[in-house]
Amino acid sequence: MKKYTYTEKKDTRSGFGAGLLEAGKKNDQVVALCADLIGSLKMDAFIKEFPDRFYQVHLPISQLVACMIKSDNQLLTQIKTLTLGEDGATHQILEDIGMMKMLPGMVVINPCDYNQTKAATIAIADYHGPVYLRFGRPAVPVFTDPDQKFEIGKAWMVNEGTDVSIFATGHLVWSAIEAGEKLAEEGINVEIINIHTIKPLDAEAVLKSVAKTGCVVSAEEHNRIGGLGDSIAQLFSNKQSGATRIRSCKRQLR
Repeated sequence: MKKYTYTEKKDTRSGFGAGLLEAGKKNDQVVALCADLIGSLKMDAFIKEFPDRFYQVHLPISQLVACMIKSDNQLLTQIKTLTLGEDGATHQILEDIGMMKMLPGMVVINPCDYNQTKAATIAIADYHGPVYLRFGRPAVPVFTDPDQKFEIGKAWMVNEGTDVSIFATGHLVWSAIEAGEKLAEEGINVEIINIHTIKPLDAEAVLKSVAKTGCVVSAEEHNRIGGLGDSIAQLFSNKQSGATRIRSCKRQLR
């Protein structure tokens, strides 16, 4: 098992803020819109540097998202995930990936740490078309390369293995690494792949890994319907033979 370490923990939303500022310096066409969430989205540095390229629209978040979806080149963001535990169920969401995946032409990205979120934001600024970027508030280990080049739609091989494939996304990539280390102690050789881009899915990377290990686990913060595991299962139904069993958290109204 390849060894990964970290020296600090940072929230991925701060990676977005840093990436937004960097993208703004590289491209004067980058502007930012916000629905009274400047602090939450870490836009302060961008606003200070480019005050004439920031717009506080004072719209409900849902209306702002609806307006942006109608345009052809923009970035949508979301910070409400299951790990946003301190704010309770009203601030948690397990359906966003599925909702965004079904929109025609929408790219869906869920990076794993501060550095990858920053790199993804910079890459998105050069992409033509709508993108949904998911990030979070909790501080998570920073373990990826600070100078990495983010490639939309290209999975990252975290650790090569032969016994089981773990496809992880977002905050759960680090959890997958921890699980891999424990399994290695039991003699189980785990392959871990970071699926930071859920749509378009890197089908080649998934199928190549599964052909080698023959066993799949997906790790994500999402409902079983519409998430990463659902995308992988659909891929198998078209490309692979064999049984698929999905286990996940249950979402219900109370």
